[in-house]
Amino acid sequence: MNQDMSILSLVLHASLVVQIVMAGLLTTSLASWSVIFSKLFGLRRVRAQNENFEREFWAGKNLNDLYDEAAKHADTSAPMERLFASGMREFMKLRERRVADSGALLDGARRAMRASFQRELDTIESNLSFLASVGSVSPYVGLFGTVWGIMHAFIGLATLTQVSLASVAPGIAEALVATAIGLFAAIPAVIAYNRFARDIDRIAMQMETFIEEFSNILQRNVGQTAAVAGAR
Repeated sequence: MNQDMSILSLVLHASLVVQIVMAGLLTTSLASWSVIFSKLFGLRRVRAQNENFEREFWAGKNLNDLYDEAAKHADTSAPMERLFASGMREFMKLRERRVADSGALLDGARRAMRASFQRELDTIESNLSFLASVGSVSPYVGLFGTVWGIMHAFIGLATLTQVSLASVAPGIAEALVATAIGLFAAIPAVIAYNRFARDIDRIAMQMETFIEEFSNILQRNVGQTAAVAGAR
């Protein structure tokens, strides 16, 4: 009854398979925390950049000036700014080719922005599936370690002539540590996944709204140009 039942001792005295499971879960937990912090700061930066660009866009600045600025720092610009740049670039290219159909101009700009939107969303969602996998798989991996550890403990008891709670408890406790580590890895990953998925949905909705609003601006621009050309 004087056996050391600390967590560290239980881990060190566990069977090899259970130790491998624990090491894998701890490594996975560290990786998921790295993803969590990276995604937390990354989404915060994306929201701030989008809000800054949207504020500048609706301040009434000339679209050509905004496009020139977006083209100069495309790698560090906001996702919404890159959406704007892709739509504006396609719109200007079609105009340079003397495309007169207003529908073709708007469809081309919209398609360019939609393609850019999908690329930006893929980037923003990167590593999110990893958190989902950790949250769903880790408890089962921990349970596997527990089952294996309990099986190993009972096999060891087969050689004993007298079995008591003191002889069973250490082996079962060692096995249950694997389940605890599995939950320790899974719970933060699930909470973070749900939080980030909600934040990404809001960002995606904000960018989709911008696509529609900018398309309306381009439509008015085309209509005004056509009216001027007709008056001449």
